[in-house]
Amino acid sequence: MTAFSWALPYAWPRKPLLAQNVVATSQPLAAQAGLQMLAAGGNAVDAILATAITLTLVEPVSNGIGSDAFAILWDGKQLHGLNASGRAPAGWSTDFFSGRTAMPARGWNTVTVPGCVSAWRMLSERFGKLPFEQLFGPAIRYGRDGFLVSPTIAGQWAKQIAELREQPGFAQAFMPQGRAPLPGERFRFPEHAATLEKIAATRGEAFYRGELAERIAAHAREHGGVMTAADLAAHASDWT
Repeated sequence: MTAFSWALPYAWPRKPLLAQNVVATSQPLAAQAGLQMLAAGGNAVDAILATAITLTLVEPVSNGIGSDAFAILWDGKQLHGLNASGRAPAGWSTDFFSGRTAMPARGWNTVTVPGCVSAWRMLSERFGKLPFEQLFGPAIRYGRDGFLVSPTIAGQWAKQIAELREQPGFAQAFMPQGRAPLPGERFRFPEHAATLEKIAATRGEAFYRGELAERIAAHAREHGGVMTAADLAAHASDWT
């Protein structure tokens, strides 16, 4: 294979980009959030967490705070693993599902206790350098001020409408004009920004044992789910 030569007269030569740190993810704004943490003196874990938190805002049909998380980290001496997958609600039993011919594909009775918020806190406490609240800054700003929806995100968003528009609350949150945002439109999500502020201020406690936990349990109860505030309070992620 012939080695590439910068001496050849290419009309538009590609120039190498030299950097000490790199953040790579599926959404440029989320990658920038991670870079902001590095520029502020944070480490790789701070960058990872800020990126993940921001993805819940700027890539909302692919990422969310109702998800799980897993992490494998090498600290230079030891390998660490974190299992932040949630447990099933206590109300799920063989009797609860016995009358069904198939497992549900949508709705509250497909949802286990979300573990990602606890993962954010545990990773930050053990390996992060920056204050926990600082990691949420970019996502909160995008929620309040809005962000311009890229063609890729707009396309993903539109593809999910048919499946998710009938889910309680989805249209209100993610279809502000009765449809998915178009490329180039500014999408604001102040409610999500407020939720992230509560998570940041309480280091996740509000999500599992406070106001947010009560709201999650109430929404589940209203729409046929069995997840309770006690299920959320009992959640624990595990180092392995």
